[in-house]
Amino acid sequence: MIDFALLFDYSEEYMEGLRNTLYASLIALAGSFMLGTIVAVLRMTPVRPLRWLGRAYVEFFRNIPLLLVVYIFFLGLPALGIILSGFVSGTIGLTVYTSAYIAEAIRAGIMAVPAGQSEAARSSGLTYIQTMRHVVLPQAIKIVVPPISNQFLNLVKNSSILGVVSGFDLMYYADIVNSETYQTVNALFMAALLYLLLTIPLSYATRLLEKRLARTG
Repeated sequence: MIDFALLFDYSEEYMEGLRNTLYASLIALAGSFMLGTIVAVLRMTPVRPLRWLGRAYVEFFRNIPLLLVVYIFFLGLPALGIILSGFVSGTIGLTVYTSAYIAEAIRAGIMAVPAGQSEAARSSGLTYIQTMRHVVLPQAIKIVVPPISNQFLNLVKNSSILGVVSGFDLMYYADIVNSETYQTVNALFMAALLYLLLTIPLSYATRLLEKRLARTG
């Protein structure tokens, strides 16, 4: 039987984990979207070396586990004299990993925008960057709201990776509660409830956004 008293007995630990999970998720959400947009633009640029660089970035981070990406920053960088905390390492790893998937989603949106619009913008004197910024990207992002929203939801759930590197997130504190009480099911169930507190409103907000864009589109 689930003992909800555990949530109150260890409310400080769970609330601290919830705050850190929220902070990491928000930072990674903003960072992965900006970085993913830049990589998507690189993948579509007419400059071949930059296009190769964008593709290499996507292929590298999409084809290795998230845990390995986080370990690169948490365990690999200290070998170069760069020491990052578990929270920072986990957040950066989460950002770059998610940005690779967002880049591919945005690239698909860019390809869905009629080529004539880009050509018309370039012929009117706009540079490639100006064309992307003012003409193509606003339409592309609107097209790919559903897949990007799914990636954002996955990001919040994937933030549990911080617990592996002592990132002081929900899973980290749930493990502490478990080690002190030996109530594994209860400790993890309370963490699950708090994750739902983050993901359900986000899921609902993305559905509302999709409906609004569908009406205006």
